Amino acid sequence: MSNQSLPNDAPSWLRQMDRVLDAIAALCRGITGTSLVFLTVIFGWLVFGRYVLNATPTWVEQAALLLVMVIAFLGAAVGIHENTHLSVTLLRTSSPPRFKTLLIVLTDLILAGFGGLMLWYGAQLTMFKWGSMIPLIHLPEGLRSLPLTIGGGLVMLFSLGHLIRLWVGVDTRKDSFD
Repeated sequence: MSNQSLPNDAPSWLRQMDRVLDAIAALCRGITGTSLVFLTVIFGWLVFGRYVLNATPTWVEQAALLLVMVIAFLGAAVGIHENTHLSVTLLRTSSPPRFKTLLIVLTDLILAGFGGLMLWYGAQLTMFKWGSMIPLIHLPEGLRSLPLTIGGGLVMLFSLGHLIRLWVGVDTRKDSFD
């Protein structure tokens, strides 16, 4: 969501909320972009090590799994915030306005609930696994589920942001009220 897309008469607290959510989404984009670059670099090292040095760096697979988790879960949360996530809108777009609004609210509530479950169970899994180490890279095993936890919290936060905008009457998502 961009602050520029809010109407001029939108409350200042809503503009501030959007600025904070936009900053969080920008940080997530930066982290996922950096993770993708690092993933590319370490796979380049894997290929170089395997075929040129004849010594396969075994830590690459474990590090790659962590990076893929970061990219997937933070990227999904940003998709929720920017309304670019994969969705099927046929029923919603062909519905009358009142039913369309109900479907949008229901979708945001389900996403917020799902994000909350990801946050809750991801945190439990992270705490449970924190004491053991990931083989070859010697980092806590809980790091594997930390992106799930953070991503779930962000999905919930961004979905609640959409619900607040809907409640105030300034939802600016293209699909919302076409």
